[in-house]
Amino acid sequence: MEGAKFVLEKDENGKFRFTLVTGNGHVVATSRLYDTKKSAVNGIKSVRGNAPDAGIEDLT
Repeated sequence: MEGAKFVLEKDENGKFRFTLVTGNGHVVATSRLYDTKKSAVNGIKSVRGNAPDAGIEDLT
């Protein structure tokens, strides 16, 4: 995804989450809540490392 970025945010309860956003601003994915910023950043690293060639499992 050209121009895609991970947006890291802290909510009103002090929890962290990241959102994967395309270059044109569409949200692709939103993470679960993390207790620490470090954990959220590790989540981003995990998505980057584990999903580049992920397949689709259709359970419909």
